[in-house]
Amino acid sequence: MAQRVALITGGGKRIGAATVSLLMEHDWFVLLHVRNSVVEAEQILEDFERKNGRKAPAEIIRADLNLDEDIAALLQAASNHEMVVKNGGLHALIHNASIYSSEDYASVSLETLRLNTRLHIEVPFLLTQGLLPQLKSVNGCVIGMVDTSLGLAWKGLSHYTSSKAGLRQLMMNLAGDLAPEVRVNCVAPGAIIAADWESEHFASVVEKVPLGRAGEPIDVAKAIMFLLESTYISGQIINVDGGWSVSP
Repeated sequence: MAQRVALITGGGKRIGAATVSLLMEHDWFVLLHVRNSVVEAEQILEDFERKNGRKAPAEIIRADLNLDEDIAALLQAASNHEMVVKNGGLHALIHNASIYSSEDYASVSLETLRLNTRLHIEVPFLLTQGLLPQLKSVNGCVIGMVDTSLGLAWKGLSHYTSSKAGLRQLMMNLAGDLAPEVRVNCVAPGAIIAADWESEHFASVVEKVPLGRAGEPIDVAKAIMFLLESTYISGQIINVDGGWSVSP
């Protein structure tokens, strides 16, 4: 049987790292994209090799997604990678790379807004478009990492939440555009990992989570794996939030 191949952006840390590890444990070959987290990505592979006694089924690809030439190089590397060619195509494309910062709306610069829309909308659009032949050839799956902010007002996050909403809509539209050859879904993490600047807010959110605790990156990784394995699911969004999105 062909080995399944996945490309994940921003795979060196946090949710991305947990997803890479889980994919490898399930015998996927992973094209692990990073920008600066090369050391962290190498550690993921070393940990796998130490635990399993075999070479990690992955390759690290470095690219700055804010540079057109780096995106072109990433597309070239992925589409022509020996494992993609050998196994007939790309079985999964996971749009995980993200930027997350808080800033008062009145002071958000055009540069900051453009960086958010670049990473959360433009890059997923371009990568999916550029790898479409490889995805179609194996009835692959695309997953967009969104969040639980849709329809809510989050102070200091207008640049972030609006761009994530754009990613959500892009994925839902592609679920229709790319059917039946390619499935497209989203995963929306809730209270998983707090940024340094939001510890107080994060704690207040956890208090409202019905399950009474924060989640872990592996919880999100398992939802991604579920969608990859579920070949009759497309156009859906899974909230990994301990029930927070339906709490009063």
